[in-house]
Amino acid sequence: MRHESATMLLYRPVNQQELDLIAASGWLEFPPRLPEQPIFYPVLNEQYAAQIARDWNVPYYGVGYVLRFAVDADYAASFPVQNVGGREHEELWVPAEELAEFNQHIVGQIEVVGMFQA
Repeated sequence: MRHESATMLLYRPVNQQELDLIAASGWLEFPPRLPEQPIFYPVLNEQYAAQIARDWNVPYYGVGYVLRFAVDADYAASFPVQNVGGREHEELWVPAEELAEFNQHIVGQIEVVGMFQA
C-alpha cells in the first residue's frame, strides 16, 4: 500500500509568457528562472498572489494570472517561510538552482485560479 504524503497548497502570480511555458509542460512544472531571478517565490495565500498579479503584473505586462498548486508538505517545510510585509505577505524562497527539484515535488497539476487584465 502506497503512503500518500500530506501536501501544502501554494500560489504563484505569473505573466503570460510564464503561463505559456507552464502550459507547455502539461501544467506540471515551472520554467527555469532567468539569470536576474535568483529566487523562485511561491506565496502561501491566494489573496497575496492576486495582489501581486493585479498590482505588479498587470501594469508591467498587461495581464496577470494566479496559479494554485500542491507540493509535498515535508519537502516544502525545508524552505523557511519569509514574511515580506504585512501578515499575509508570506512566501517560500526557493533558490533558482533548486527549482527543477522543487518541480519534482509538485503533486498533481498547476491550475489557473485567477486572471487580471488592464
